[in-house]
Amino acid sequence: MPAHGARCALYQCIIRSTNQHGCGHILYLHHHGAFKMELFVELDRRHLDEAARQGLITEHQAGQLWAFLKTHSNEAPGFKTTHVLYYLGGLIALSAMVLLLDLSHEVFGGWGLFTLAVMYMLAGLGLTRHFLYKNALRIPAGISATFVVAMTPVAVYGLQTAIGWWENGLPLPPRFVVHDDTRWVPAELLTMLCALVMLRSFRLPFLVMPAAVAFWIMSVDLAPFFYANTVSGWQEQALVSIVSGLIMILSAFWIDLKTRPEHDYAFWLYVLGVAAFWLGLTLLDPETELGRFLYLCANLLLLMTGTLVTRRVFAVFGGLGIAAYLSHLAYTVFSDSVLFPVALTFIGLGIVYLGILWQKNETRINAFVTRHVFRS
Repeated sequence: MPAHGARCALYQCIIRSTNQHGCGHILYLHHHGAFKMELFVELDRRHLDEAARQGLITEHQAGQLWAFLKTHSNEAPGFKTTHVLYYLGGLIALSAMVLLLDLSHEVFGGWGLFTLAVMYMLAGLGLTRHFLYKNALRIPAGISATFVVAMTPVAVYGLQTAIGWWENGLPLPPRFVVHDDTRWVPAELLTMLCALVMLRSFRLPFLVMPAAVAFWIMSVDLAPFFYANTVSGWQEQALVSIVSGLIMILSAFWIDLKTRPEHDYAFWLYVLGVAAFWLGLTLLDPETELGRFLYLCANLLLLMTGTLVTRRVFAVFGGLGIAAYLSHLAYTVFSDSVLFPVALTFIGLGIVYLGILWQKNETRINAFVTRHVFRS
């Protein structure tokens, strides 16, 4: 069998198997200037064994391929014991350093805080190079690089305190959180700049996370300057959070369309973008039923978007929003209605049937979307 024909037959076998087990996905990406349909599936050993039984590959090839996939899957972040230990250790180390910096700030003042933060940044930079270039451990390297970025606002705060920007100082850890004070903007801008420089230098996707967090916080910090006291404080922060979330989502989508990276640089932009958008949308809490229905529609749109771009974060937050709206209907609007649970049951069954129809026609739907929506 020619190599191309064997590859196509193997893909068909995997598609049938993954559809049966509910883990097959179609992903559309921009590749070399043109939109291209690619297969994105979650494989396990039984898929390769099925291909070997059908004669598409030999059992020896199946074993070799599985060993190769297991080796490379260790580089992808996931809920594994090793990775949990990595992230837990990084979180504890970061917390310990911030506590030590708090004590140092009380003893040495702003210049001492700035000096210690820079020393920690240099140490983190050395660990990043050690993990990445000498041991090829990308996840620990990403955590070390993120530690460097996380020390940036601490260093900026120490420098600002030393030159008198904070007259009375602030307790550490610095309030690098939602806070409408322009003195935090330099720390947020320099944090984003540091994250982008580190990302360009080391190509570690985890570095996108602190850059996205800094952008989100900065946008909310600047919220009062976008309005002339026309809305309340929490409303203006919610609206700005929605806009910043949309910017991050569109940026992540652009990265998916324009690049075909070996590593997923758009993941954290999707996660934080959807979180910012959904949180702002939920905090608005419209008082009318029409506004709440529009909230439901927005969450349904999130759910549909998740199926098109194959990102589960859309489905998670969209599902939470839909559940919140249904809870509102059950306990507020139709609290005394006997027919509402019955109607809700039929709606649920209808959605299940819609899922069956989607599974049967998923390939044709994705092909249609590729031709008519994503065509350049």
